[in-house]
Amino acid sequence: MGKDQTQKLERTNGIVRQQAGRWHRRQNKFAKVWEQTEGTVRLVVSYFNWIWVHSRKKNTAAMRTGLASAPWSWNDLITYPTLC
Repeated sequence: MGKDQTQKLERTNGIVRQQAGRWHRRQNKFAKVWEQTEGTVRLVVSYFNWIWVHSRKKNTAAMRTGLASAPWSWNDLITYPTLC
């Protein structure tokens, strides 16, 4: 894995830690029920990929990969049909 890929991965990890407050070191809190943690992680990653618009690039991660033509809203994300 190259340095440019490592930087992207570390940036994503930093954003996930910022968005999911239960992993902040100062708070030292975590969900005791795995389903709550899993749900939180799924929401944070979905938000980062489909809704959050990058300030310099002016698009979302899904738009950069060609999976979406416009940023999604929370309603789009929650009502999207899934297999689970």
